[in-house]
Amino acid sequence: MPSCLNTSSKLAAVYAAALLLAVWTCAPALQAQQLTAGTSSSLASANDSVADSLPDAPIPASAMQSGQATTPAANSASTDPQQTKRILDIMPNFRSVSADTKLPPQSAKDKFVAAGHDTFDYSSFLLAGIQAGFSMYTKSYPEFHQGAAGYGRYYWHTLADTASENFMVGGVGPVIFHQDNRYYTLGHGSIGHRALYAATRVLITRKDDGNNTFNYSEIIGSGASAGVSSLYYPSSYRTWTKVGQKWLTSDLIDSASFTFKEFWPDINHKFFHTH
Repeated sequence: MPSCLNTSSKLAAVYAAALLLAVWTCAPALQAQQLTAGTSSSLASANDSVADSLPDAPIPASAMQSGQATTPAANSASTDPQQTKRILDIMPNFRSVSADTKLPPQSAKDKFVAAGHDTFDYSSFLLAGIQAGFSMYTKSYPEFHQGAAGYGRYYWHTLADTASENFMVGGVGPVIFHQDNRYYTLGHGSIGHRALYAATRVLITRKDDGNNTFNYSEIIGSGASAGVSSLYYPSSYRTWTKVGQKWLTSDLIDSASFTFKEFWPDINHKFFHTH
C-alpha cells in the first residue's frame, strides 16, 4: 500500500494514466467491438493452460468440473475485447471478469485463494521494490533512515501493507459479508458512464447471490487494514488522522485501479491487437 504521505502524487499519476488512456483509446475500441472476430480459439487456448495459470477470474473447481461457469463466447454473441490474466504481462488481473460473463458464486476458499494470488504473485514483490525505493527517495518515513537498512524497512512495510489490504478487502471482508471479490467489467456505454461505474465499485459490489449491495468488504476491510498497519509503523503514525489518511488513500487508489481495469481490454485491443 502506498505511503499516505505520497497520496496526492500517486493518485494523480494513477488517475491520469487511467483517464488519458481511456479517452485516447476507447472511441476506436468501441467501434471495433462491432466487428466480427473469433474469440473462441483464444478462449480454448486459455482453458488448455489453466493448470499453469489462473483464468480471467477465479472459478471454483466444482464449477469447472460440472461446466456451470460460462464464458462470454458461450454466454452471448459478444465480441467485445476481453480481460487478460495480466496487465502488460506483468500486473495480476486475475479477479477482473470480462463483460457479459456469468460465473457461479465463490466459496470462502475461492475468495482467500484469489487474495493470496494477488499478494504472493511475483509482480507484487517487484512493485513493492519500486514503491519502497520511491518512498525512501522522498523520505516518506524519516525514521526508517536511508541506505540498505532503510530500504529494507521500506520494503517489508510495503509488502506487509499489500498483504493486509489484499486479505482484508479480498478475503476476510467478502467471506464475512457474503460478497463477490471480483471486478465485473461493464464494457458497454459511453466512456463517462463506464468510468463512473468503475470508480464507484469501491462503494457498490455484488453479493454472492448476484445482487448489488454496499461494498462493506472494501470500506470496512480497507479501514481494518489501515488500523492493523499502524501497529508496525512508528508510534508517531498511530493517530486517527494518519490511519484515516491511509484508509482514504487505499479506497481512492482502488477506485482508480477499477477505472483502469474497466478500460484495459480496450487499451489492450487498440495497442496490442488482442481480445
